[in-house]
Amino acid sequence: MVKALQQEIELRKNELQSEKVETIYFGGGTPSVLEVSEIENLIGTVYDNYEVVEDPEITLEANPDDLSKNQMIQLAKSPINRLSIGIQSFYEEDLQLMNRAHNAMEAEQCIKESKRHFENISIDLIYGIPGMDNACWKTNIEKALSFELPHISSYALTVEPKTALKKFIEKGIVADVDDEQAQEQFTILLELLEAEGYVNYEISNFGKPGFFSKNNTSYWRGEKYLGIGPSAHSFDGKSRSWNVRNNSKYIQALEIGTTPGEKETLSKTDRYNEYVMTGLRTIWGVSFGKVEQDFGKKYLDYLHQQAKKYLESHLLFVDDGRLLATKKGKFLIDGIASDLFMLNLG
Repeated sequence: MVKALQQEIELRKNELQSEKVETIYFGGGTPSVLEVSEIENLIGTVYDNYEVVEDPEITLEANPDDLSKNQMIQLAKSPINRLSIGIQSFYEEDLQLMNRAHNAMEAEQCIKESKRHFENISIDLIYGIPGMDNACWKTNIEKALSFELPHISSYALTVEPKTALKKFIEKGIVADVDDEQAQEQFTILLELLEAEGYVNYEISNFGKPGFFSKNNTSYWRGEKYLGIGPSAHSFDGKSRSWNVRNNSKYIQALEIGTTPGEKETLSKTDRYNEYVMTGLRTIWGVSFGKVEQDFGKKYLDYLHQQAKKYLESHLLFVDDGRLLATKKGKFLIDGIASDLFMLNLG
């Protein structure tokens, strides 16, 4: 697999043309199970084939059970300069419900050890977990804050089909996700983190000034990215491509020197809809000037028309020619954005 990843990196080097690589992100599962030497080889392959900025953000996603003390020491000596750790919760019962491999003690120990070796650390927390009341959620956040981390990502629990949790809910063993409580817990999250100086620069991401994820920021601002590996997605500003999900098919394609994926060219309407969706999730919002410049007056008039009811209900507001979500509107933003989508223009 590592060899195939290196082959894809080499094979696709012309796609970025003369642009510089600003971030390298190891995500999409558990890349921390790789040997540090394998991670270094992949980073080396990027440097061999692309122009990289002087001080790139290089992030590794990891779970607490993957990060031993020795692993952490080795990673700190590597080019990795940012960790994103999937803590999810500091409560044992929550972790068991979500079928996580680590326990609450491992979660705390992992953060403490990572702080000895890394400055730029992010953790993930999940809210809206069945059985977790607002008091428990507040305690979860306060525990996270006690570590004084520069970045926290937090997501509402989604119940995937064909999972143990889905079956438990269907059988009535576990209560279903309560959307109203999830919204309350998002509000608690927003209030507590902003009071501690975190900026909610994207709906699910909170960073101290200077510690916004460059990778996340690029994605939400519609910049180009190149995805390497099975299931990885790429975007060049006008088209989107994605690799085959199957590991064997992925490796076989690379062995004969072909890219193992599909591609679609986005229409003007597709690009407008994506801009609205991503822009509304961020502190940068949706620029009326950009909509008119990139898509035309018809799209701008449509945006104004569709946004009117959300402005009146104080779910959206306008600031300096940009459309943004209010605190009340943030939790509902995906539904609001979909109502602003253009459906009938090419």
